[in-house]
Amino acid sequence: MMERVTLIMDLFERPQTHLTLEAVSRRTQLPRSTTHRILDQLVRLDWLRHTVAGYTLGARALGLGGRDSGHSALRAAAAPHLLDLAVRTRMVVHLAVLDGPEIYYLDKVGGRAAVDIPSKVGGRAVAHCTGLGKAMLAWLPPEEIDARCAPVMARRTPHSIGRLDQLHRELGLVRRRNGLAIDRGECFPDLGCVGLALRGPEGPVGAISVVGDGRSPLELVAPLVVDAVRAVSEELFETSRGAGFGVDLKSG
Repeated sequence: MMERVTLIMDLFERPQTHLTLEAVSRRTQLPRSTTHRILDQLVRLDWLRHTVAGYTLGARALGLGGRDSGHSALRAAAAPHLLDLAVRTRMVVHLAVLDGPEIYYLDKVGGRAAVDIPSKVGGRAVAHCTGLGKAMLAWLPPEEIDARCAPVMARRTPHSIGRLDQLHRELGLVRRRNGLAIDRGECFPDLGCVGLALRGPEGPVGAISVVGDGRSPLELVAPLVVDAVRAVSEELFETSRGAGFGVDLKSG
C-alpha cells in the first residue's frame, strides 16, 4: 500500500501540478479502481485536493519542508523586480500563480495605491476574468482550459468573458501578442491591468501584472512588464537567458 501511495505522490512534483484520475492511473500503471480509492483517501487526509482541473497537492503536503519551494523560489526571485516595476510605473504590481480555475495572489506591491485595489496576498480571483489568469491560461492545452474554466464560466462585471468560445478567442489574441494579456474592468469595475506569464519548461509557473485605472493607457507600461518577467525568468530558468520577449499590441 505504501509503495502505491508513494508512486502516486511522486507524480505531484510541483505545487501547481494538476492530474486527472486517468492520468494518475496511466502513469502509475495502477488499476483505475485502485487509483481512485487511494486518491479518495489522500483527499480525505488533506494530502491532496480534488479540483475541477484534477488532483493537486493538499494543505498537509504543502506544509512539509520543501514542498512549497516552487512558490518560495518564485516569490524570492520576483520580489526586487516587483518593487522596481511599482516604482517605475507608479502603479500596483501583482504576482500570482494559477490554481485550478482561479489565480492565487502571492505578492502585491504598490504603497498607498495598493489600498485602493481590492486584492490581497493569499486572496483569489477567477482566472478568466483577470489579466494574470488569461496570461497563464493562454499557454495551457485547450482541453485543460475547458476543464478548469467551464464550471466557473460566468461574468463578474459587464465586461467579463462569459462563454468558453469567447475565452478561447481572447486567449488566441493573448498568444498573438506574445503572451501579453489585457483586462479592462473584467474582474473589478473601473480597474484594468496588463499581465504576462512566467513560462518554464513545463508551462506557466506564475504571472506578473500592473494594475491601475481601467481608462489609463496600459499599453504604455507593457514593455516594463516584459522587462520584469524577463528578469525573473532569467533567475528561475537558466534556459531563458537570452530568450526574446516580444510584445505586439497591434493584434486585435
